[in-house]
Amino acid sequence: MNFNIFCSTYYGGAQRKPCQLLIIGMLLLASGCASIGHQFPAGQVSSIRIGETTQNDIYTMFGAPWRTGLDNGMKTWTYGDYHYNLFSDNSAEDLVIKFDKRSVVSSFTYNTSKRSK
Repeated sequence: MNFNIFCSTYYGGAQRKPCQLLIIGMLLLASGCASIGHQFPAGQVSSIRIGETTQNDIYTMFGAPWRTGLDNGMKTWTYGDYHYNLFSDNSAEDLVIKFDKRSVVSSFTYNTSKRSK
Protein backbone atom coordinates (compact mmCIF):
# COMPACT_ATOMS: atom_id res chain seq x y z
CA MET A 1 0.00 0.00 0.00
CA ASN A 2 1.24 3.49 -0.80
CA PHE A 3 2.02 5.20 2.52
CA ASN A 4 0.74 8.55 1.23
CA ILE A 5 -2.67 6.99 0.60
CA PHE A 6 -2.55 5.16 3.95
CA CYS A 7 -1.70 8.32 5.87
CA SER A 8 -4.29 10.39 3.97
CA THR A 9 -6.99 7.79 4.59
CA TYR A 10 -6.36 7.24 8.30
CA TYR A 11 -4.75 10.53 9.33
CA GLY A 12 -5.95 13.75 7.82
CA GLY A 13 -4.63 17.28 7.88
CA ALA A 14 -1.73 18.06 10.21
CA GLN A 15 -1.30 14.42 11.27
CA ARG A 16 -0.54 13.17 7.76
CA LYS A 17 3.08 14.41 7.68
CA PRO A 18 4.05 12.83 11.06
CA CYS A 19 2.45 9.60 9.85
CA GLN A 20 4.58 9.65 6.68
CA LEU A 21 7.75 10.35 8.68
CA LEU A 22 6.91 7.52 11.09
CA ILE A 23 6.47 5.05 8.23
CA ILE A 24 9.73 6.16 6.57
CA GLY A 25 11.53 5.82 9.93
CA MET A 26 10.13 2.32 10.44
CA LEU A 27 11.30 1.31 6.95
CA LEU A 28 14.81 2.62 7.65
CA LEU A 29 14.89 0.83 10.99
CA ALA A 30 13.73 -2.38 9.33
CA SER A 31 16.58 -2.14 6.83
CA GLY A 32 18.96 -2.11 9.80
CA CYS A 33 21.68 0.14 8.41
CA ALA A 34 22.68 3.78 8.18
CA SER A 35 25.67 5.66 6.80
CA ILE A 36 26.86 9.10 7.84
CA GLY A 37 29.68 11.23 6.45
CA HIS A 38 31.65 10.27 3.36
CA GLN A 39 34.75 8.31 2.44
CA PHE A 40 38.13 10.00 2.50
CA PRO A 41 41.62 8.76 1.54
CA ALA A 42 42.78 7.57 4.97
CA GLY A 43 46.06 6.43 3.45
CA GLN A 44 47.03 10.11 3.15
CA VAL A 45 46.91 10.71 6.93
CA SER A 46 50.60 9.85 7.27
CA SER A 47 51.39 12.79 4.95
CA ILE A 48 50.09 15.36 7.44
CA ARG A 49 52.89 17.30 9.17
CA ILE A 50 52.11 19.41 12.24
CA GLY A 51 53.42 22.95 11.77
CA GLU A 52 53.96 22.41 8.02
CA THR A 53 50.83 21.15 6.25
CA THR A 54 48.49 23.99 5.27
CA GLN A 55 44.72 24.09 5.05
CA ASN A 56 45.06 24.19 1.25
CA ASP A 57 47.27 21.08 1.37
CA ILE A 58 44.61 19.29 3.43
CA TYR A 59 41.91 20.30 0.96
CA THR A 60 44.03 18.98 -1.91
CA MET A 61 44.65 15.65 -0.12
CA PHE A 62 41.17 15.01 1.32
CA GLY A 63 38.72 17.32 -0.44
CA ALA A 64 35.98 19.22 1.35
CA PRO A 65 35.51 18.30 5.01
CA TRP A 66 32.33 16.59 6.18
CA ARG A 67 32.03 19.01 9.13
CA THR A 68 33.73 22.25 10.13
CA GLY A 69 33.85 23.99 13.48
CA LEU A 70 35.84 25.75 16.16
CA ASP A 71 37.70 24.32 19.15
CA ASN A 72 39.04 26.95 21.56
CA GLY A 73 39.04 29.46 18.72
CA MET A 74 40.91 27.13 16.35
CA LYS A 75 39.31 26.15 13.06
CA THR A 76 38.62 22.39 12.85
CA TRP A 77 37.84 20.17 9.90
CA THR A 78 36.38 16.72 10.33
CA TYR A 79 36.41 13.93 7.79
CA GLY A 80 34.23 11.02 8.81
CA ASP A 81 32.86 7.81 7.36
CA TYR A 82 30.49 5.92 9.66
CA HIS A 83 28.46 2.80 8.83
CA TYR A 84 26.02 1.33 11.33
CA ASN A 85 24.30 -2.01 10.81
CA LEU A 86 22.04 -3.99 13.12
CA PHE A 87 22.98 -7.28 11.51
CA SER A 88 26.77 -7.06 11.09
CA ASP A 89 29.81 -5.17 12.38
CA ASN A 90 29.75 -1.38 12.42
CA SER A 91 32.66 0.59 11.01
CA ALA A 92 33.83 4.08 11.77
CA GLU A 93 36.72 6.17 10.57
CA ASP A 94 37.36 9.82 11.34
CA LEU A 95 40.03 12.47 11.03
CA VAL A 96 39.83 15.73 13.00
CA ILE A 97 42.30 18.44 12.05
CA LYS A 98 42.91 21.71 13.95
CA PHE A 99 44.44 24.71 12.23
CA ASP A 100 46.29 27.62 13.82
CA LYS A 101 45.74 31.28 12.93
CA ARG A 102 48.09 30.91 9.94
CA SER A 103 45.88 28.06 8.55
CA VAL A 104 48.61 25.50 9.28
CA VAL A 105 47.88 22.15 10.97
CA SER A 106 48.43 22.48 14.72
CA SER A 107 47.15 18.99 15.62
CA PHE A 108 45.12 16.12 14.24
CA THR A 109 43.52 12.90 15.42
CA TYR A 110 42.77 9.86 13.28
CA ASN A 111 40.63 7.00 14.60
CA THR A 112 39.27 3.88 12.95
CA SER A 113 37.42 0.74 13.93
CA LYS A 114 38.75 -1.07 10.86
CA ARG A 115 41.27 -3.76 11.59
CA SER A 116 44.75 -3.17 10.20
CA LYS A 117 45.93 -5.65 7.61
